[in-house]
Amino acid sequence: MKVTLERISTEYLLEAKGASGIPVMIDNKGSEVVQGSSPMELILMGVGGCSAIDIIAILKKQKQEITSYKVEVTGDRVELDGSKPFKSMNCHVMLEGNMDPVKVQRAADLSFQKYCSVSKTFDSVVGITYTVTLNGNSLSPES
Repeated sequence: MKVTLERISTEYLLEAKGASGIPVMIDNKGSEVVQGSSPMELILMGVGGCSAIDIIAILKKQKQEITSYKVEVTGDRVELDGSKPFKSMNCHVMLEGNMDPVKVQRAADLSFQKYCSVSKTFDSVVGITYTVTLNGNSLSPES
């Protein structure tokens, strides 16, 4: 896997591209006019996006009817020798549709505990938790 980044302004704005060639704008959140996401925001987006792809794929295979899928990812950071890495992340997965709550929770469990490569990358250094809401009702995690 390979990505490229190219500076496209006289400040911090970068254009990143992967194999698809679709650009992603990256910027310094302290810039006067911010034109992209910060690298730390992209990490949160990566965790949310990776788990979403897993969960949606699992539920589609089980013929579950997803009418809405949203995920909110929050990260708490800690000061460490001049940097601010994440110490924890939480994903709140919100789904709507005609779905079996047991299958929805199991799909989330499988994603976060087994399949999501992005969250597994951070497993040993960042505590990642998740909650699932289906049609406005909180589900219970697998024991």
